[in-house]
Amino acid sequence: MEGVGEPRRETIDLQIRDYAVVEAEGGLTTSALPEPLRQEELVRIQNRGPLSHGTKCTVRDVRIAMVTGVSSGIGTATATAFARLGYHVVAAGRSEERTEPVVGQIRANGGSAEFLDLDLASLDSAREAAHRFLATGRTLDVLVDNAGVGGVRGITNDGFEIHFGVNHIGHFMLTRHLEPAFRKGSRIVVVSSEVHRRATGIDWERVQKKSRSIAGFTEYGISKLCNILFARRLAQLHPEWNTYSLHPGTVDTNIFPAFARPFFRNRLTPEEGAETSIWCATAPEISDQSGLYYSRKRVWEPSATALDDDLARELWDRSERWCGLPS
Repeated sequence: MEGVGEPRRETIDLQIRDYAVVEAEGGLTTSALPEPLRQEELVRIQNRGPLSHGTKCTVRDVRIAMVTGVSSGIGTATATAFARLGYHVVAAGRSEERTEPVVGQIRANGGSAEFLDLDLASLDSAREAAHRFLATGRTLDVLVDNAGVGGVRGITNDGFEIHFGVNHIGHFMLTRHLEPAFRKGSRIVVVSSEVHRRATGIDWERVQKKSRSIAGFTEYGISKLCNILFARRLAQLHPEWNTYSLHPGTVDTNIFPAFARPFFRNRLTPEEGAETSIWCATAPEISDQSGLYYSRKRVWEPSATALDDDLARELWDRSERWCGLPS
């Protein structure tokens, strides 16, 4: 091991019990690892542990992917795919009751997963979720900002339009507070949408008021524009990580109400919709790319507004102030 010397030969036996992870809705987390583990330590985790199943491995050997919005749709498919690839999955979401069946199924199939409580409509919850993960001392190989709301009207407790608050600001807060867990080459994948093309700008006053369009569709488009702008700016500021935004396709999920779904034709299955997220998170052929937008597992040209670096910079700066983060 470089720069470490001989690893200590003692082992740590952990009995993993309570779990808490993050999804498209939220919750809190009981860490699966009660104390941080040094990377040189050998660990022996019993059957239900998040790192391995009764085998010895180093912490460095374990790939960890955090996915938000795991309780249904693309999030479920994404988390399941990561588990099949050998990742330990941190399933972040608002409802442990709705997320635990996904976590349980991953474990039943021989995978490794835990729940992290996260409510993206609350800046406090997003910050606390990140800090709960950081307290475990683990690094994060992949973060997929997948969770989202659509087809609703409302405002968050922090005073943001519901789509902007959950789809952008909540993920901004979570991602920024997770930064200490990223290593060189970590991948941050932000799930956007082609609906971003409907947004030609950002009304900074309107994003701090209740949704006013029918079914919140206009506001949804603005939030998806923000996803791309956020990913582009993150890539500019942190070239040591790989950042991707993407359109998953028109997927048959419950993000929009039932009455609106017939208007979306040629819908993909959640598994098909997760393919580009998994590809962005794992494909070696794009390890030298960052800040780009993708669809159908290839680079896709976003709208001109989404390529506006001045707008991306302003969104970043305002988001930092709203989240109480240092510039």
